[in-house]
Amino acid sequence: MSSPISPRRIQSTLRRFLDNEASGGVVLMAVAILAILTANSPLADAYFDSLHVYIGPLSVQHWINDALMAAFFLLVGLEIKREMLDGQLSSWSRRILPGAAAAGGMLVPALIYLAFNWENASVLRGWAIPTATDIAFALGVISLFGSRVPTSLKIFLAALAIIDDLGAVIIIAIFYTADLNMPALIGAAGVLAVLYGLNRTKVMVLWPYLALGVVLWVLVFASGVHATLAGVLLALTIPLKPTPGMPEALHGESPLHRLENVLHMPVAFVIVPIFGFANAGVSLAEVSISVLVDPLTMGIALGLMGGKLVGVLGTAALLVKLGLAHLPARASWGQMTGTALLCGIGFTMSLFIGLLAFDDPDLQDHVKIGILMGSVASGTLGAIFLAAFGRRDARSEG
Repeated sequence: MSSPISPRRIQSTLRRFLDNEASGGVVLMAVAILAILTANSPLADAYFDSLHVYIGPLSVQHWINDALMAAFFLLVGLEIKREMLDGQLSSWSRRILPGAAAAGGMLVPALIYLAFNWENASVLRGWAIPTATDIAFALGVISLFGSRVPTSLKIFLAALAIIDDLGAVIIIAIFYTADLNMPALIGAAGVLAVLYGLNRTKVMVLWPYLALGVVLWVLVFASGVHATLAGVLLALTIPLKPTPGMPEALHGESPLHRLENVLHMPVAFVIVPIFGFANAGVSLAEVSISVLVDPLTMGIALGLMGGKLVGVLGTAALLVKLGLAHLPARASWGQMTGTALLCGIGFTMSLFIGLLAFDDPDLQDHVKIGILMGSVASGTLGAIFLAAFGRRDARSEG
């Protein structure tokens, strides 16, 4: 007779799951599947109708996409700042390979999308949808292979995804901004100046930054710039106190590190899954071959799968060939191919940009199908390459 599982063992197992960097991607994958199943079940009407229920001035979907996701963008901003000033992207020698690969991985997918949709001016606005990489999904998949994938390659993918996120933030700010409300924009600039002043005077408690961050979000929302960018702007003002030569554990007590540690789990396991569940649901009842081969759908799907592969791998190969960069330590070109394919998983940020690009529900459904097709294909092929070449490398090293 087997002994009962103790609560302490259950708690320990849960803690290991939450601390594992792959877990956020696993949860997001499960939520995406749940959303699709719900959208194609007897609960479909309740699912879609609940997203359009108004709570105060905004619908449930807008509260999720505009307010809740501001915390996601705050965490993205904190990660970008930390890596740029005190992490894997703190020097140009570290930035060149992931930076150039990220740029190539944004340019080629955009060109593929435009090639498919050039004759339809009404959908050209969606060109940025396949340019984004979902950091949680991509890192989640690569982490499943453990020691069969060298740590240097995981660092490369993380750095690339962070730069990719920075590019997505810039794209949203420039290309997906509505008509500007100048008084609100000036007010937001004033709050940002106060936040900068707090940073410069070395205010190290978090609550003034967070309180002003709420005011900043309201003003950015009213200004016409997408409200989630308030999270990135706030992150840039949070003090980091980079201290060259000091052990990581010591300067981990900075306000930026404290806030990043607080946000990590709720963003990964609550906020992003809620966003995924609210936005990934698409009814498959009307999906036909014509929808699957529609230029909008194909531009996104092939932009993610083929564009990321060509852009990331091609740029990396060119830099290595020219002697401007080196392949990540102990990584093979087969593993680099698998990693480049994983960059085509564009779930969270691609969905976010797609919702900004199109208001038409039919176009949004095409966007979701294209993202799902491209992301599933990229993740599957990437995993196949990493599994095959990971085993081969493990045998050769033994």
